[in-house]
Amino acid sequence: MRFNRILLAVTLMAIGAAVVLSDAQRASAQTPDLAGAWTLTVTTDTGITNPSLTLEQDGETLTGHYSSEALGEEDVTGTITGSEFTISFTADLQGQMISVVYSGTIDEDGEMSGTINIGDGLLVGDFTAKRSDG
Repeated sequence: MRFNRILLAVTLMAIGAAVVLSDAQRASAQTPDLAGAWTLTVTTDTGITNPSLTLEQDGETLTGHYSSEALGEEDVTGTITGSEFTISFTADLQGQMISVVYSGTIDEDGEMSGTINIGDGLLVGDFTAKRSDG
């Protein structure tokens, strides 16, 4: 009788551990990896630009560096939840500090797309991004 209780307890602990591992694997599978170098194609009323973006990722937290002729060199921060992400920074545009926010999704093929909002609606547009690091 005592052996059966011990066996039951061990079995329940093993099942519990398997469930915890399964949940952890499912959670990590739901958060795509955005770390690496990206080339963006940004389309606004002022034209098309091709900035570059390098990201590092720690769970749902994104950090990195943005480079473009129009907005210069800036460090970025952001978050990703599921396939949706937001990346933002403040840029010096002709002596005025403006917010720049990229919001979008990453698709099954690993490409990003979404919208850009510069200066809280001063200039808006769309973007796509592909990995440039292979």
